[in-house]
Amino acid sequence: MAIELTVNGVRHSLDAAGETPLLWVVRDQLGLTGTKFSCGIAQCGACTLHIDGRPVRSCSVPVSAAAGKAVTTIEGLSPDGTHPVQLAWIDLDVPQCGYCQSGMIMAVVALLNKRPNPTDTEIDAEITNACRCSSYHRVRKAIRVAAATMSAGGRAL
Repeated sequence: MAIELTVNGVRHSLDAAGETPLLWVVRDQLGLTGTKFSCGIAQCGACTLHIDGRPVRSCSVPVSAAAGKAVTTIEGLSPDGTHPVQLAWIDLDVPQCGYCQSGMIMAVVALLNKRPNPTDTEIDAEITNACRCSSYHRVRKAIRVAAATMSAGGRAL
């Protein structure tokens, strides 16, 4: 079945069964491997990307649900890795192993686009991605730094 997807601003016509998880189409057919597979049941958040600006766990979203919508992966967040959230992650050495971080970054970008200066309660409610290395204290600091940068005129997605 032909599926029309726009991923990171590029239109694609793909042959995929409508129920195929979006994660596998993005990784296997488009070669965008920044979006990670981990739990496969939408619990950990490693596979988080955006559909029309909203964070989704792509391991459980059928590709048919993304047809005709704008899909953004970590590769599409910024062409050179200079989105304020990415820079905050680098400046504060957030990742340890890094496996979960692309999904975490995508969740944080969605949060900051919705709530430019989130409270700790809002962060806890929205950022439910799992990090096996437990870098959560640095994640929270990086969210604050990115929020300040974006509020001061840094760009958002």
